[in-house]
Amino acid sequence: MFRSNRFYPVLAITLFSFAALQVQAQHAIDQAQQSEGAQAAQTTAQSTPQDRAQVLRQAQERVKARRKLREHQVIEDTYTHKYEAYFGGNYLRFTPGPSLQHINESGWHGGITDYAFGKIGLTADVRGYYGVTYTGRNPYGVYQPSISQYTFMAGPTVRFFEGLHWGWTGRVLAGVGHGNFGTGTGGLPPELIGLYSDGNAFNLEAAASVDYNLSPGLAIRLTPSYLMTRYGSETQNNKGFTVGVVYRFGRQ
Repeated sequence: MFRSNRFYPVLAITLFSFAALQVQAQHAIDQAQQSEGAQAAQTTAQSTPQDRAQVLRQAQERVKARRKLREHQVIEDTYTHKYEAYFGGNYLRFTPGPSLQHINESGWHGGITDYAFGKIGLTADVRGYYGVTYTGRNPYGVYQPSISQYTFMAGPTVRFFEGLHWGWTGRVLAGVGHGNFGTGTGGLPPELIGLYSDGNAFNLEAAASVDYNLSPGLAIRLTPSYLMTRYGSETQNNKGFTVGVVYRFGRQ
């Protein structure tokens, strides 16, 4: 009985001490957490403008990086096509005879470019021009005959700017042209009223194109150009332009 009576008070004191230690430990933990929370809140309150500025800068940098990545991908999709086919209308200021005034000609054009050497391609081009000449008074009564020309040229094309929306190319084409100057004279030889004779002639073109990209595979092209022709063993310096649509295909 003596041992039993001593055991219970000791057990009670031990349990009470253990419970007190747990309460103290929990209280210390709560105080530490409250202190850390207050310190973190104070730190956050003190650095909020800087943090916001830093977060904003990081967000802007991420947006710029994603935009550059998208633009690079679009540019790569646009200019990795091997072939370009183009067609449209054209205009030319042409001299139809040695002593005749310039006339306005309009027509059509089409061609294809094979970018076999990266930014350097080989172009084949064909065109038709149509116009009405003004020969002045003559004894034959033929004053405004219609004429036509056709060109068949080929040569190198160089792409020297590859942008997201715009692309610039330059080209030099050479070949042969065929002039029909007597089709509207009613059988009268065209040279009798100051026109060049029907026949073939050397043609040379130097041009620079501006493309506006509608999509990676489609663009609108404007091409101011200089076209030299050699009808009648003379040189005609003709200026004009072409406007058309470019279709890209054969992505590499």
